[in-house]
Amino acid sequence: MVFDFLGLTKEVEELAMEEAMTQRMSQTLAEFGRGFAFYGRQFHLDAHGEDFYIDLLLVHVSTNRFVVVELKSGKFRPEHLGQLNFYVAAVNDLVKFPGMAPTVGILVCGSKHEPTVRYALDGSSQPVAVSSYTYDSLPPEDRAALPSPEAITAALEQGTVADSDSQD
Repeated sequence: MVFDFLGLTKEVEELAMEEAMTQRMSQTLAEFGRGFAFYGRQFHLDAHGEDFYIDLLLVHVSTNRFVVVELKSGKFRPEHLGQLNFYVAAVNDLVKFPGMAPTVGILVCGSKHEPTVRYALDGSSQPVAVSSYTYDSLPPEDRAALPSPEAITAALEQGTVADSDSQD
């Protein structure tokens, strides 16, 4: 994902990145691809008396499912995936409306080490993906190597979400 439109140029706190994203919501949603709608920021989950807050909760309209977006400003850590798995399961149980498809999760972090991500995803029980972000515009050859928004939408419609290693 390329977040150059946020106007941020260095590693920032997660809250600052979240605030910039929500202030520029239409551009943020366009970066995720077609068919995404904003549902909530710091979306409150009351898990039977314990409070949790999802960074961004989106809806993928054409597949009729929630998409949990967890933001991490630093390098991917396996424990981040545990938090995302928890949120996906909780949204399925506490928030999802009858008839909706199962929730998916996207972890967006500052950087990732592909083998670490692969090992963490191998143990994941939820449909989740890990992506990294940059504030720099991608060169044309790198942009051409990325899956199109249509390909991502097609993968969601098939009910599969894989590691997005090609989005470094």
